[in-house]
Amino acid sequence: MVATPGSWKPLAALALLSFIWGVTWVLSKQALAYAPPFAFAAQRCIGGALALLLVMKASGRSLVLHQPRQVLAISLTQVAGFMIFQTTALVVAGPGKTSVLIFTMPIWTLLLGRAVLGERIRGVQGIAAAATLGGLLLIIAPWSRHGHLVGDLLGVAAALCWAIGTILVKRLRARHPADLLVLTTWQMLIACVPLGLLALAVAEPATHWNPTYVVLLTVISTASTAGGWWLWIYVLDRVPAWEASLSVLGTPVIAIVTSTLVLGERFHPVEVLGMLLIGAGLVCMTLASRQAAQRASASAAA
Repeated sequence: MVATPGSWKPLAALALLSFIWGVTWVLSKQALAYAPPFAFAAQRCIGGALALLLVMKASGRSLVLHQPRQVLAISLTQVAGFMIFQTTALVVAGPGKTSVLIFTMPIWTLLLGRAVLGERIRGVQGIAAAATLGGLLLIIAPWSRHGHLVGDLLGVAAALCWAIGTILVKRLRARHPADLLVLTTWQMLIACVPLGLLALAVAEPATHWNPTYVVLLTVISTASTAGGWWLWIYVLDRVPAWEASLSVLGTPVIAIVTSTLVLGERFHPVEVLGMLLIGAGLVCMTLASRQAAQRASASAAA
């Protein structure tokens, strides 16, 4: 990124975002000691929606909903589906490993983009996909008993939901450009309905409301859900997408370190190798996106 006056602000926002999202994995694991998974997912979503509504009100934005069918599909996948699988994965698996599995989302987006949007997978992207999928296989390791197979598969399901939602957002914005904050607010509001109904329909233990859980839920809903999305939008408006994606890859690293220090999470050597492969694959894919953006910029300048 070319240095400009005030360019430190988006870099600081990226660092803060990676920290918030990284720590959130451990906070969510701790919150699940007081609330069952479906109730926690619904409460988190409702809190995030209320926080985003306050931001919308303060910024004076209009909350007019465009393309309701497409936004409904995005809400069910990128928010409701993602939160359900992410939260249930955290019940049975550690937050560090779960965060790595879910951050395979860019690779699933790449593969789905090939199938749904007809986008070509070029050389470095193919290598990145192979490395990430190889690392994923090592982490899940169905032939071994060192991991939590159900939790791992739930983490992958969350990544797939996130990827599907990303593809749907890409298709929607290509046809109907819209304010990302408005779109995010509606995603959260709509997702509150199925998440709330699911929490009421499933027989779960009651939420143990106490000051600790209230603080955890408030921080996760406002700082991670509402605040995290706002920071992401702020960054995307100011730096290239590839740079933002590369920087936010620090999130699972922070999650792993925090989970190890706070919760004592330990990793099998094969899992560590798998995580390294996934990290290498994601970095390769992001750098390939950078090269593509630079070629497009050079072609436009010519």
